Amino acid sequence: MLLRNKLHALCSGILMLIALYTHAQTQHSFALSDTAFMLDGKPFQMISGEMHYPRVPREAWRARMKMAKAMGLNTIGTYVFWNLHEPQKGEFDFSGNNDVAEFVKMAQQEGLWVILRPSPYVCAEWEFGGYPYWLQNEKGLVVRSKEEQYLKEYEKYIKEVGKQLAPLQINHGGNILMVQIENEYGSYGSDKEYLQINQKLFKEAGFNGLLYTCDPAPDLVNGHLPGLLPAINGVDDPAKVKKIINENHGGKGPYYIAEWYPAWFDWWGTKHHTVPAEQYSGRLDSVLAAGISINMYMFHGGTTRAFMNGANFKDETPYEPQISSYDYDAPLDEAGNATPKFMAFRSVIEKHLPTGVHLPPVPVAKPAVQIPAIKLTQSASILQNLPIAKTSPKPLTFEDLNQDYGFVLYRTTVKGGISGLLKLQRLRDYAIVMVNGKTIGTLDRRLKQDSLPVTLPAGNVTLDILVENMGRINFGKYLLQNKKGITEKVLFNQKELTGWKMYGLPFKNLNGLKYQPVAYKGTAPVIEKGSFNLNKVADTYLDMRKWGKGLVWVNGHNLGKYWNVGPQQTLYLPAEWLKKGQNEVEVLELLKPEQTLLQTSEKPILDQL
Repeated sequence: MLLRNKLHALCSGILMLIALYTHAQTQHSFALSDTAFMLDGKPFQMISGEMHYPRVPREAWRARMKMAKAMGLNTIGTYVFWNLHEPQKGEFDFSGNNDVAEFVKMAQQEGLWVILRPSPYVCAEWEFGGYPYWLQNEKGLVVRSKEEQYLKEYEKYIKEVGKQLAPLQINHGGNILMVQIENEYGSYGSDKEYLQINQKLFKEAGFNGLLYTCDPAPDLVNGHLPGLLPAINGVDDPAKVKKIINENHGGKGPYYIAEWYPAWFDWWGTKHHTVPAEQYSGRLDSVLAAGISINMYMFHGGTTRAFMNGANFKDETPYEPQISSYDYDAPLDEAGNATPKFMAFRSVIEKHLPTGVHLPPVPVAKPAVQIPAIKLTQSASILQNLPIAKTSPKPLTFEDLNQDYGFVLYRTTVKGGISGLLKLQRLRDYAIVMVNGKTIGTLDRRLKQDSLPVTLPAGNVTLDILVENMGRINFGKYLLQNKKGITEKVLFNQKELTGWKMYGLPFKNLNGLKYQPVAYKGTAPVIEKGSFNLNKVADTYLDMRKWGKGLVWVNGHNLGKYWNVGPQQTLYLPAEWLKKGQNEVEVLELLKPEQTLLQTSEKPILDQL
């Protein structure tokens, strides 16, 4: 009996693999008619939702895709993120959570088509708009331009992306329907020759199916390339959509809203953005009734973990670094559960399904638990765990130090016994100032703070300035002014301080830290460590309301940033990264090193300033 069951299971597995292989090899066609997309010669309405592979644990990709199907989506859209795939020049990474090809293949297994957006500029509330930091070290390089160095690096990158993803286009038996070149370029420039170069590079990289551009309505005329389908962002009036696309596409469609916003993102120190479903259900209904294809931005936001958040900065607004939660008030919440918006949109989509087609049931919400308070019993002072220093008469930027993200500690020695004003010229972005190892104040670019009154004790004084990269600008003209750290000089009583040591603290991981088995007694930033045991795993949220500012790692996974200015006060901890038995947690705390107790919650807190 046991042998028969084993043979039955083996045969079932083989049949499933054969079915998947056959599905993958089925040749389909995808084309444009004057009014509609044509899939295998028949009109096809894309009902798509955006979901980014690095913002969701790889172990949860399939579950999120099943939720997409349950809401009625037939397609998902994703950007491809250059800075993840080429973190250092010439070093490519498509492994683990960066395995975008596996993400696309998994979507095909789940019966979903894919819209691919490898721009290489993505915006997306993502660090430097997706550009790798090291582009700024290439002398004379200008992103989003015909400048030679930029095009050379762009070409190398897009060809690597092509190796991964070009074989997965629909015209090669895959499920990628269309590929987007550039990204909202009309909001930035209007050089059609530059767009033609984009098209050429994509084709040379193997993207020989349908290519398209997308732009907000006012910028579409600048950002589309004649001959390619122009898609529109942020408009959902069917008459307007058709009029603008007709005007820019030879009087014809098809009609595609490439980014339809049912909500918005958040940044530190500003209220949580929410929009009730009823404000958008009617608009979705009218768009679908008009036969227009749509991509919801976002269907599922997920989490911008580690140091990958971007920032906005315009002349008329302050620097605005984005929070780690990318909940976005989307139909699927940060943990991947259906919201009222999900159910409302599902009801609308159901009305527009072909006769006899029914949606799968909505998967039940994932369980979430509150874990008993976790005591952090070990501590590692940052000042006692510094790497080898680099020296320079003047402060060096992160880029000068070939460092991408995280923190740099700047140290110099000053003659004491005096008071005065300490000024950091062009601080990027947040600084903790320490005198002889004790914190005396902070400076915050958001608040245009660059100066601090300081009283130095007698004798030779060690001045430490810990600077955090809070996220490079991801949109607008200041993309080209994105260097981090102390980017000019430090003055004390208007006299320049020289003779600096710089300690790079990128915190890609916390390996090699020397922990003490005692609570930390100082005032400088500290990393604290503890463990907790679980009988069963489930989602939870770390409640950081009593803490100050920092980051958290659980079992080696960087969960992202917290900051008591809000609106985000919890960090999402997915069940997929927990295990039965002992789990390890490490907290980098910048402002309240006396904290040692970590609370959890069953629910997120995303709306407390």
